[in-house]
Amino acid sequence: METGARVDLVALVAVVDEDDEVDVEACDAGPAFGVEGLELQAARASAGAASATATATCKRGLRSEGIGASMASAAGEYRAPMVTTRDISYEADGRTMVGLLALPDGTDRRPGVLVSHEGPGLDETARSVAVRLAEELGYVAFALDYHGGGRPVEDRAQMMARIGELRADPVRARAIGTAGMDVLCAEARTDRDRLAAIGYCFGGTLSLELARGGADLKAVVGFHAGLSTVRPEDARNIVGKVLALIGADDPIVDNAERRAFEEEMRAGGADWQLHVYGGAVHSFTNPRASGVDIPGIDYHEPTDRRSWQAMLDLFAEVFG
Repeated sequence: METGARVDLVALVAVVDEDDEVDVEACDAGPAFGVEGLELQAARASAGAASATATATCKRGLRSEGIGASMASAAGEYRAPMVTTRDISYEADGRTMVGLLALPDGTDRRPGVLVSHEGPGLDETARSVAVRLAEELGYVAFALDYHGGGRPVEDRAQMMARIGELRADPVRARAIGTAGMDVLCAEARTDRDRLAAIGYCFGGTLSLELARGGADLKAVVGFHAGLSTVRPEDARNIVGKVLALIGADDPIVDNAERRAFEEEMRAGGADWQLHVYGGAVHSFTNPRASGVDIPGIDYHEPTDRRSWQAMLDLFAEVFG
């Protein structure tokens, strides 16, 4: 079964009420893609404190054809356990963030994975990654929110300005990531000794910054992530294994940025890998990227599949 390929997302939602009655409905997941941009605006701001409170709870399974999450047959008959999800509202960076926590069946403690969305914001694509990690791997996963409100930013200029601020201030970005980690670790089923962070586009950048800040992560994975930082000397603080997955023809994360990243990792003494995939550009994991009329932004199924497998291999190494 190929675990990396993704196509248009369909959500099959089963909500369990207090009487254990199940209502199942299908809906289309919204489009999303990540673009970091070539020109980012710098700004200064202080990091906010983080505290988490849980909101509404439901049980639901997300099904995306082609990604191996076979929650239902064509006739609608379930063939796999449900994944419990709930939205979590928490404070970070002076904003109310809303992320998604996904729990696998069972009561035992499981590895925890923090998922950081692409540039536009938390959407069904990022949420489905958290559910997929819980369903296929049995991990506790939390898809954080770094814009606020738990939804994508509709104004692209506003979104790019926000990313520019965070990129220019790694300490602020790390604080946002730490707030998400706090939510993940607050879940009783999360094994705090087995944590990882993954991210897409700027979400990958944020994950790398979290590692540079010394977060206790066994692994950090960036899919088409921006690799540069204004604090490369902080690579010495990285304690886990680093995996960067980049398209060879990505104009946003070019060869010069890749070389600088290699030098940073070597100087910091990190345990790192950089996989460069031929034929791939930016946003290669997102099928919706093919509909975006921006040069250098496109989905690439082989790289989507291979990069996911590379992540699985690293998880097998660090989590056992």
